[in-house]
Amino acid sequence: MTQARKTDRPARSDALQNRERILKVALVELARSADVPLSAIAKQAGVGQGTLYRHFPTREALVMEVYRYEMGQVVHFAELLLAKYPPDQALERWMHRLAEYAMTKAGLADAIRTVSSVREWPGNGGYAPVIAAAQLLLDANERAGTLRAGITTDDFFLATAGIWQIDFSTDWEPRLAWLINFVMQGLRAGAPVNSVSS
Repeated sequence: MTQARKTDRPARSDALQNRERILKVALVELARSADVPLSAIAKQAGVGQGTLYRHFPTREALVMEVYRYEMGQVVHFAELLLAKYPPDQALERWMHRLAEYAMTKAGLADAIRTVSSVREWPGNGGYAPVIAAAQLLLDANERAGTLRAGITTDDFFLATAGIWQIDFSTDWEPRLAWLINFVMQGLRAGAPVNSVSS
């Protein structure tokens, strides 16, 4: 019994490591091209195609898992920022991160669109982690009084819609910084903290 447990652990550990390697490679390769063959991903990850298909039986399964992983990182980043910065600064930095994510994951977005055309995509369900992260940051700001009261996630994403119109193939950093600063000024206007200090 003890011997079985000892041999099980490395097997499980190897399987997890294989899965992580596949996801890391898929993240890079799908960002480059939505049409990358799964065999190329398996080769780059140093696993056989059989191993890849055991973890991800279809292209859709792999793309969605990569997407979920990335969305999880976006949420985790919001939590880290809140632990380190005041809520309004955390929100501002998170907006920068979200824009950088959109810029660097264009190929992944293409892959997701391709998958979505094959099978129904449940509306905004895939964006739920991003919406949850924004809600977390807005709630923290409301408690701190650093933004005007009553801002919803719908309001927030509507206010930041211009960010997604930026042409990221040009010199986008100054334009992004200006736009985020402009949005933050609007969100901070009329905040209880600002009202007290003025």
